[in-house]
Amino acid sequence: MDAQEFTEIAEKHSGFVYNVAYRMMGNPHDAEEVAQDAFISAYKARDRFRGDAQPTTWLYRITVNAALMRIRKDKRGKEMTVSEDSRPDVASSNWAESPVAATMNSELGSRIDEAINELPEDLRVAVILRDVQGLSNQEAADTLDVSVSALKARLHRGRIALRDSLEIYVAERAKAD
Repeated sequence: MDAQEFTEIAEKHSGFVYNVAYRMMGNPHDAEEVAQDAFISAYKARDRFRGDAQPTTWLYRITVNAALMRIRKDKRGKEMTVSEDSRPDVASSNWAESPVAATMNSELGSRIDEAINELPEDLRVAVILRDVQGLSNQEAADTLDVSVSALKARLHRGRIALRDSLEIYVAERAKAD
């Protein structure tokens, strides 16, 4: 791919790359840096893009790798988060919903975010790519450079860990009511 083709792909998918980075990093500043790192890496590797995959799959993989590299380098222990901003605003999405139900849904959403953040990195990334971002198994596996069966195993373990974590929360809520 020549520089002009790369420029067109970058312009077309810049919002996509930023959104992926934001979901992985949880804040705009780090997301901008990761997106910039991803585009620099993609530009340097543009001659290796064979067109076997969609440009979005290729950029997704580069962006996830850039985010993971930044997380690993960060000595302050930053964790990937699924930002509250990435979830629909429960309180305003359904005006007929009672304030109590809205509060419960918001609290549950926060607990889900916390549970995802508590997962080990390999499980967390699999869950984010598949369940939060909505990639197919093949796309997520390609992004992580693992087989589909390895992705499914990570996803299964991550979902079980999330279920276990959320069961504790639900049990605590049931006792409180």
